[in-house]
Amino acid sequence: MWAIEVENLSKVFRKTTFGRRQEEWALKGVSFRVAEGETYALLGPNGSGKSTLIRILSTLLVPDAGRVRILGYPLPEGERRVRERIGRVSVDAAFYKKLSPRENLLFAAQLYGISPKEAERRAMAILERLGLETRRFDDPLEEMSRGMQQKVAIARALLIRPPLLLLDEPTTGLDPRSRRDVQGFLEELRREEGTTLLLTTHDMAEAERLAHRVGFLVRGRLVAEGTVEELKAMAGAGNLEEAFLRMTGEGLEEGTDAS
Repeated sequence: MWAIEVENLSKVFRKTTFGRRQEEWALKGVSFRVAEGETYALLGPNGSGKSTLIRILSTLLVPDAGRVRILGYPLPEGERRVRERIGRVSVDAAFYKKLSPRENLLFAAQLYGISPKEAERRAMAILERLGLETRRFDDPLEEMSRGMQQKVAIARALLIRPPLLLLDEPTTGLDPRSRRDVQGFLEELRREEGTTLLLTTHDMAEAERLAHRVGFLVRGRLVAEGTVEELKAMAGAGNLEEAFLRMTGEGLEEGTDAS
């Protein structure tokens, strides 16, 4: 069974500037599939449409054209079912910064009907596996580093034990140790729980380490996809970065996607 099915997906943003209506296509005819238990990475420069795609898959945006099925449910008709079954981690995750990780996670658990006792058990187990020190569980989030906050965001997404996790640049801006902690945990999660992972990233090494298959997304179009070895062979390249440059003519810069 496919965890994600995307067919001819398109999204356009319209705005009016000085009386002139303009259109900006974030996605143009994107199609791909992700199997259950697979890790699929989307590589692309800023403004390529990666974040827009994640928002559509997580039911936060409605496409202008195309079809999407998540865990067998069509969007937007099945959005309620999808929201109950997916976890999402973004590069700019929002929190109640005055509250602690424990308080943020217990509040999120209530929204899903998870009992405080069970939520506490799950949250603490995940945070410990991610390397967050127990003594920091009750500190305000505003006093924590970007890496610590991102670990809390991952824990929040995993409270419901989702079969599908959507990760929008989950390690951008993290220090090397936090990045390794997060990557290692994601590998463990897929291996032990069979969780399907879709992540967007600028990091070639991260894509090579985590992904079974990689897609190159440029200017709203999926220009190539395959395993790392397949992409290198198609481009006649020695590494993934060289393959990306040869097949897209674009470079990668770390940062938040503009679209």
